[in-house]
Amino acid sequence: MKLLAVTACPTGIAHTYMAAENLQKAADELGVEMKVETQGSIGAENELTAKEIEEADGIIISSSTNINKDRFVGKKLLVTGVEDGTRKPEELINRMLKGDVPVHQGDQGTAASSEETEGKKERQNPVYRHLMNGVSYMIPFIVVGGLLTALALTLSGGGIDVPEGTIWATIESLGGAAFTFMVPILSGFIAYSIADRPGLAPGLIGGLIADDGSFYGSEAGAGFLGGIVAGFLAGYVVLGIKKIKVPKAVQPVMPIIFIPILGTLIVGLIFIYVLGTPIAQIFETLTVWLQGMQGTSSVVLALILGAMISIDMGGPVNKVAFLFGSAMIAEGNFEIMGAVAAAICIPPIGMGIATFLNKRKYQSEDKEAGKATFTMGLFGITEGAIPFAAQDPIRVIPSIMTGSMVGAVIAMLGGVGDRVAHGGPIVAVLGAVDNVLMFFIAVIIGSFVTAFLVNFLKKTVEPEPALAAEGPAIEGEETNDLNETNTASTHVTTDNTAKETKEDEHKEINQLTDILDLNLIDIHLAGHTRDEVIDECIQTLNEQGILESPEIFTQAILDREKESTTGMGMNIAIPHGKSPAVKKPAVTFGIKPEGVDWYSLDGTTAKLIFMIAVPEERAGDDHLKILQMLSRKLMDESFREQLMQVTSKQEAYDLLETIQ
Repeated sequence: MKLLAVTACPTGIAHTYMAAENLQKAADELGVEMKVETQGSIGAENELTAKEIEEADGIIISSSTNINKDRFVGKKLLVTGVEDGTRKPEELINRMLKGDVPVHQGDQGTAASSEETEGKKERQNPVYRHLMNGVSYMIPFIVVGGLLTALALTLSGGGIDVPEGTIWATIESLGGAAFTFMVPILSGFIAYSIADRPGLAPGLIGGLIADDGSFYGSEAGAGFLGGIVAGFLAGYVVLGIKKIKVPKAVQPVMPIIFIPILGTLIVGLIFIYVLGTPIAQIFETLTVWLQGMQGTSSVVLALILGAMISIDMGGPVNKVAFLFGSAMIAEGNFEIMGAVAAAICIPPIGMGIATFLNKRKYQSEDKEAGKATFTMGLFGITEGAIPFAAQDPIRVIPSIMTGSMVGAVIAMLGGVGDRVAHGGPIVAVLGAVDNVLMFFIAVIIGSFVTAFLVNFLKKTVEPEPALAAEGPAIEGEETNDLNETNTASTHVTTDNTAKETKEDEHKEINQLTDILDLNLIDIHLAGHTRDEVIDECIQTLNEQGILESPEIFTQAILDREKESTTGMGMNIAIPHGKSPAVKKPAVTFGIKPEGVDWYSLDGTTAKLIFMIAVPEERAGDDHLKILQMLSRKLMDESFREQLMQVTSKQEAYDLLETIQ
């Protein structure tokens, strides 16, 4: 099977590449050919070609931002969040292997139809997806604005005020220009995520109105909160307009003339006359309250900001705290952004330090990741800690939250101020931070708190286990099967102390016919239901002396079917059981030309049936290995067709002899 994938995240930094790496690694381990395109902060890399898409059996989109799917029309398309690509790559690939994926039919003129055809995964949290799409496009403007302003302040020699008429004043104005796009871009691309291109203009204009209070008589404006509201309003207004039936003669110009004009009018008027003033008043009230915070109340604020920054490491909670700190800069309150700037870099720097301090608690790949994570922290990229949090959230997330909260409180009490909308040591080095010494003290103490706490909570890792033989296991296998396989050798070894009575029970399984012979093949199964076929296969095993008790093994098979169907799809079923009633590993093979309903997820009947029987004490060695052998070979459509066309047991045996 050939699969393709596309990964993307709001920042285009950590999640994007981690999901790509984990999907590629899982595909390699499962014996699946895969190519992954990353849509990161520097643009698309390893791009999928038209030929590759045409030849692919399916595509996985693992993204928390909007990805154009037009090029995947007619292909099986699995759309899910970037977190699933990071944490559950095997599950996604196994869904593709089983065919449990819809064919993408295209947008058909509305964004709603696109969402309806992409399956449940894509619809799980549309609000989060649309918000993160806006955030992903906004971040470059924040970074450009913050660092250009910091550069001008540092090199101009004028302190807080950049001398007018100098090149540094021009650079500062460029940074300021970047900031003016922040809210409109956020709003515009939220709307774009919801309603596609027709939503972009109403969203951008709505964001501009939200950020400029002069439209509705407010000095402060509705800020980024208003921009978020304007973006969602524009998106869903446009989505509603797109559903209006119009004459065919008008349809071609709807997306470029009528929809943007109507959308902009509706969004603009609603925001100016209904929403703008109330939202701006909320923001103004919050600003006054925060500016009045002193002493204990400012510590509480710092604790809240530190926790928000670190809890989701670049996600929506992080962005709310960051954008609030950025908005306070315009109000002359630099201390709030100072606390945020310190908290931002503590998670990645702290996790990097943790891997340096106690190498025994991390695998070799984690130690390498720690170096990159530390570097990302220096540039204020919180997402650098994500790989560690994804692997061990229970220990890592509380540790980085504690460190960020400590750092934010120290920065707040130490009078640290940040005059640009960015964080990390980079802004301090560029001279945008007041009280630099206290800033670095806050970062260092917070980072070491994180490092010491996470290392205290973590256990020393065992030596890395040998990998199991490559090949896809069936989704739904018991967890203990997978755990046992990870620690098993790729070859079965003879255990001199095992209670085995026959020499062939020690046999190493290198190919399927090591445990299958002509007497275990039936090319004309008689059963008409799943359970009848199961009984038929078990009777064959019993007749060949494989079972101590057919009744006990039957129960093991049926118990496995209750957990999840063993109908793989593609007309294949692989019922399997581990039981003390099995004397030695064996496989039966049967053909049911007209098929039998096995409750397969792709709706196909089972025509090729393999039943696997293994002794319970050898399950860790044999069970998954046999499944992997079968699954890998049965993905070949031509091989399945050849099996269906056999006319004798010997012909079937000769084909099955190639499975190894």
